[in-house]
This record gives sequence, C-alpha cells and structure tokens, in this order.
Amino acid sequence: TGHTYTLVLMVTSTAIGGTLQYGYNLAIMNAPTVFIQNFVNETFLERWGIQFGVYEVTLIWTFIVSIFSLGGFIGALIAGPMSVRFGRKKTMLLNNVFLLSSSLLALLSRTAKSFEMIIISRFLVGINAGISMNVQPMYFGESAPKHLRGAVSLSSAVFTSFGLVLGQVVSLKELLGSEPCWQYLLASNAIPGFIQLLTLPWFPESPRYLLIDCGDKEACLIALQRLRGCEVQKEELDEILQEQNETKGERAKQPWELFTDRSVRWQLITVAVLSSAMQLCGNDSVSPCLCPILCHYIFEVFQVLVLVCVCVCGCVCVQNLLIERLGRRRMLMGGYVLMTGWAIVFTVALSLENMVTWMPYLSMACIFTYILSFGMGPAGVTGILPTEIFNQTSRPAAYMTAGSLMWLNLFIIGMIFPFLVSGLGQYCFVPFGAVCLLTALYIQMVLPETKGKTISMITKEFYRLNYRGQVKMDIEGKHAQYQLGEIFHSTAL
Repeated sequence: TGHTYTLVLMVTSTAIGGTLQYGYNLAIMNAPTVFIQNFVNETFLERWGIQFGVYEVTLIWTFIVSIFSLGGFIGALIAGPMSVRFGRKKTMLLNNVFLLSSSLLALLSRTAKSFEMIIISRFLVGINAGISMNVQPMYFGESAPKHLRGAVSLSSAVFTSFGLVLGQVVSLKELLGSEPCWQYLLASNAIPGFIQLLTLPWFPESPRYLLIDCGDKEACLIALQRLRGCEVQKEELDEILQEQNETKGERAKQPWELFTDRSVRWQLITVAVLSSAMQLCGNDSVSPCLCPILCHYIFEVFQVLVLVCVCVCGCVCVQNLLIERLGRRRMLMGGYVLMTGWAIVFTVALSLENMVTWMPYLSMACIFTYILSFGMGPAGVTGILPTEIFNQTSRPAAYMTAGSLMWLNLFIIGMIFPFLVSGLGQYCFVPFGAVCLLTALYIQMVLPETKGKTISMITKEFYRLNYRGQVKMDIEGKHAQYQLGEIFHSTAL
C-alpha cells in the first residue's frame, strides 16, 4: 500500500544514518585492534623515544574503546533538548555533524601521526550513537500508525543488527581490515551519514511533534497524509488531538521533573529498570569476551562473531513479525525467562567442562541461545516503551533517562566483566542470570501490555500503581473538556 511504502522509505533513510551506525561502529573496531595498538606504540616512540609495553598499550586501547560509551552517555543527555528544540527529523540530520567530524579525524589521524585524533573521533561517534539511539525510536513511534507502531519501532534493532553484520564484512582483510587501510575503515561510517543527508529531508517531521509541540495543525495533517498515502483516519487524528488536549499548556519536561512527578513514577521506574537490564544482563559482553575463549572448539574468532551478528539480525527480523501478534509484555518477559534458563545451563556446562568431553560444545550453544533470546525479546522491545508509556511532554526526558542509564551501565559492565570472569570462573553467569530473573518478575508484576493502546489507556493502567492506597482521583477530568467529533476536512482541525 501507499502508506506502507512511504513509511518504509522514511524508516530506512532514518535508520541508515541512525542505529545502523551504532552497530557498524561497534563492529569495525574488532579488526584493526593490533594495527592501532602498533600505531600508538610507534607514535610514542617517535615523539618521546618511549617504547611501551603490553600493559601500557592495552590501557590506551581500552580508553579508545571505552570513550565510545562516554560519548554515548553525553549524546543521550543532549538528545532530549535537541529533539524538543529542532524536532525529531532535524535532530537526526544535525547529528551527522558529529559523525562527519569523527570520520574526518579518523581519516587524518595516520597522516597527522596522532592517536589522540582517534580518541576524539571515537568520542564524537559515541555522541552520534547516543543521540540516534534515543531520537530515532521517538521519531518512529510518533510517525507510525498504532497498528504498526511496534513493528516500525523494532526496525531500530533490525538496523543495529544490519550494522553489526555490515561492519564485520567491511572489516575483512580483503576489504578495509588490513594494516594499510585501517584509517579508511574507521572513516567509512561517513557513507551512511551522507546517504541520510541526501534522503531524509524528503520525508516529513513527526506529526505529533508538529501538532503538540509546534501547534502547527496544517503541517501535522500534511505530514499524516504523506506518511499514510491516503486520507487521514478519524480515529488516528482524534487520538493525537486528545493527547494535545491533555498536554495543552505544558512545556517539555526535564528529567529531574519526572523524578518528582508522581503521575509518571512507575513509568519512570519501568524505563529505568528495563534500560539498565539491557546492559546488566551481560549480553553485550558475551560475544566479544567469551566467544574467543570457547571458539577454538568450533570456529575461528571472526567466523563466530559474524555468525552471532547474523543470528541476532535474523532473530530481530522474526521479532518484527511477532511483536504485533504476541505483544510487548510477553516478548520481553519470555526473552528474560529464556536467558535465565540458558544462564543456568551455561553455568552447569562450564562446571562439567573438564569431566564431559562434549560440554564445551554445549557451552558454545548456550552463548548463541543466550544472545538469540536477547534478540527475540529485550533487544527490540525495550526501545519502544518510552514512546508508548509517556506522553509528548515527558517523552524526550524519558528517553534521556533511559539512554543515560543504558550507556552508563554499558560502561560499567564492560569494566567489571573481565573481573567477573577471572573472579567467579565458571559461575560468572550467575549474576547475569539473577538480573534476568528479577527483570522477568518485575515485568510480570508491573508492566501492562501496551500493544494497540493509546497513551490515555496506558496512563490509566499505570494510575493504579502511581496512586495506590490513595483516594481515587478523577483522571477523567482532563478529558471531559474535549469531545471527539467527526473529521470531514482539514479545516476541522
């Protein structure tokens, strides 16, 4: 249909310069590790005549890798104000300033003989990732019709997986993963950025942003008609008008204002718990840290990483087809329950590794199934929730909070995971299994199903938690002033 075709093109254009970049920039740092470490050592030797040992070079390399997370944290903090000030689409376009600056620094770093330029480059591309990981789901959730909202928002995870696979392919030594070409590999992320800059301006801004934030009713209707490719449905327009009425006169909230607003207390706790669990479950540490330990039983390291990326990509695509059928709550809880089970099996397999010859193969299988369970549930659904459980004025601040916690926990888990492996040995997955189990219990007890529901309906369900034990307030009061009516033509706005 016309509206699906336009929506797919808009999603593709946005994601190519958005979450695809996140996956791509994670993947391309694997192949040039040794080359960049040698470059750092040669630079110090040429400047100051200092020959670094393995420890010093590894420390600098760790800083180069870790500063990506710091940049992501900063990007998450500024994503909210940017999306309110410039709009969702313009923020995605402006985000390419960080990306292209990063690419230029990476490209010139070898000629300038400056590893510091690589550090700044990774920091800037981290900011780019932090912004896109927050603003892109917001843009998608506000632009898609209700019955496609989950599937469209899940495309963020799909393109992240595509980016991981693409980054691994481009990192092949036959392409850009060789010693003479590593600077071109780090700068190759400019190509998706240019594609977005050329295509995204042709698509409309978020209709909800245009009406609720900007008060531009005519632009909202035009955007809806372009995205749908047909006349705007009365029910969809009524829903946006109702949300506008509920937030009338309210400005966009800051994150600290959410912490003092009782009406969104459990929504905020839910977003904080699930965003933190995304990283504390240990999924992002599994493939880079444990696969090299076990992969000699079956494959080479690179083959394992590519296979992991392809499997995650396939799982997220399957999830895209199931989310509107099974619902958000069931997929989230099911993913964490499965991860808990595989963490237990993995612990048993590691404990019996020296006693049973085939246990290493079971360990490797558990790694894949753990990652696949993550891809089938938390990987895609978590990013949708702030769009669905917060209204327009609270949504940017909610994404700032969620993004900040995600990047902060990514940094923490990346720092402590090697110590967990060395300190707990075969029991290193017990803490991750506990996180998954507790998260699944939280989802069961707190999170309502959001599939196919309006913001008003979801707010009413959270009302019971936010005001538990108090005299029931009139939550219909705000809606009483607004009566939905027939929409015959654009002037009815």
